[in-house]
Amino acid sequence: MSSIGTKIAFYRKAKGMTQEELAEQLGVSAQAVSKWENDIACPDIQLLVPLAKIFDTTTDDLLSTELVASVRLLQEKPDMKELTLKVLVDSKDGDKVRINLPMELVKIAMEIGMKVPQVTKHLQLQNIDLEQIISIVESGVIGNLVEVESADGDNIRIVVE
Repeated sequence: MSSIGTKIAFYRKAKGMTQEELAEQLGVSAQAVSKWENDIACPDIQLLVPLAKIFDTTTDDLLSTELVASVRLLQEKPDMKELTLKVLVDSKDGDKVRINLPMELVKIAMEIGMKVPQVTKHLQLQNIDLEQIISIVESGVIGNLVEVESADGDNIRIVVE
């Protein structure tokens, strides 16, 4: 079971936002956001629609008791040595690209300036921000992080397990 506070924290971290940034967008204090995330208080009902828009979700999702099935929010910082970054590309032409990299290796690669296009030349992968993905994973969010269907029919998924 997941509280609205847990969901707010989950979505805020997934967006790479601070409590202060979320508070500013909603016109509330950072302390209010902290109280929501710690289940001390709940956001005003008038803030549910703006929250859902900021998080690219629905008010139903915010109010439901389940986390989005494709992602998980870990209670503690994950061990990057135990996680794998999977990039899955299925092109409309039938090509399949499968990249499986240890997250620790990805993190080291980013520290030395390596980017995804150096791993694969697939056009849709050129805009992937691995630093943001690392940040999201380090905050405890894992699972099916990105799923895109391009206009030309290619399907791309980024999963951390």
